[in-house]
Amino acid sequence: MMNTSSNTRWIQLALGLLVMMTISSPQYVWTLFVKPFQATTGAGLPAVQVTFTLLIVLQTFFSPAQGWLIDRFSAKGMIAFGAALSGAGWAAASQIDSLYGLYATYGVLCGLGTGIVYVGIIGLMVRWFPDRRGFAAGIVAAGYGMGAIATTFPITDMIAASGYRHTLLVFGAILGVIGFVAALGLRQPKPGETPEIPAEKVASAAKDVAPAVMLKTPLFWLMFAMMAMMSTGGLMVVAQFAAFAKEFGVADALVFGFAALPFALTFDRITNGLTRPFFGWVSDNIGRENTMAIAFALEACAIALLLVWRENAYAFALLSGVVFFAWGEIFSLFPSTLTDTFGTKHATTNYGFLYMAQGVGSLLGGPFAAMIHDSAGSWVPVFCIAIGLDLATATLAWFVLKPARRAYLGRPGPAVSEVAAPLAAKPAGA
Repeated sequence: MMNTSSNTRWIQLALGLLVMMTISSPQYVWTLFVKPFQATTGAGLPAVQVTFTLLIVLQTFFSPAQGWLIDRFSAKGMIAFGAALSGAGWAAASQIDSLYGLYATYGVLCGLGTGIVYVGIIGLMVRWFPDRRGFAAGIVAAGYGMGAIATTFPITDMIAASGYRHTLLVFGAILGVIGFVAALGLRQPKPGETPEIPAEKVASAAKDVAPAVMLKTPLFWLMFAMMAMMSTGGLMVVAQFAAFAKEFGVADALVFGFAALPFALTFDRITNGLTRPFFGWVSDNIGRENTMAIAFALEACAIALLLVWRENAYAFALLSGVVFFAWGEIFSLFPSTLTDTFGTKHATTNYGFLYMAQGVGSLLGGPFAAMIHDSAGSWVPVFCIAIGLDLATATLAWFVLKPARRAYLGRPGPAVSEVAAPLAAKPAGA
């Protein structure tokens, strides 16, 4: 019985990973379609980048409702629908000629579809792996970060050979079908199918906290602000990557025999995927906030070095991988920290509310960053903002979130600082 249950949850993890991989490309290869969409619609860069913002905003701002539907009804059915909707968004985008058509297809359909899948699978995995929440959330989040590895070069080649319309139609159909079929194997864990939480390794809230109660706690809003800050810096890089690679003059330079831009995009997908289970595993062992402080400070250093050596193609490609390695872990650290703090019963809906922080970050990381560039005539101010946000969030993780969460959970430790004290009181019913 124990072996069967153990095997079942690993199968669920593998299926979740596969479905996540099928919804990765709309976000992570978006940069390859920016120029073709500009040519088709006749719109400028900031206007076209609104599509990216719509994708992230709809992926995130609707996630609480999507999480509630998944918690209340069928996780399998909702996730399968989301995977199909994401693929349909690409297929529909292949037929449009206007800016608003682009918003409605690539932005709206892909945004809603990927949001359903993302919060649904994260919510399932933190239930299946209460003993390894950081690692499990990191594995499936890695699917979202690494899924585009399999598509970046084929999409680049197909755009060059057959045009972007044919590419969107073909890959939209393939990814939508694979995601839909794989999602049909997902399900909620049954009583007795998951192990008990090792108290010495993973902190857990005394009771499950409902979303309405969680939203009244300053601790939740601290996590929300921190995730929004980290999302902003990371999405500034994701959304504008091709644009600043071209401006720095390194996009078409050869790196290890490959053009620097597609090489960097592929390498970034690898590091962006590996970081999620890696730092999730680290946080399971040394603590969530300790891991956050290390990773966020690492990203600040990587972006600073990338800025210094921005005209060196090899440094640009390799350091971009370090940037993504130090950023992608937010998608394992924040959901596991949230579930540790507010329990598992409402995990999907609760994470849906926290995941909205990425939508906030997309507003600054997409068109707003492009407007800063157009105003300043340089990407340097954008990079400096990202560095500042990384350092500020690392500081909050160590000096504010760590003592505040310990106090909330009633755990012994160093005295809570005055700045964290307002977060210490538990809400009624928590």
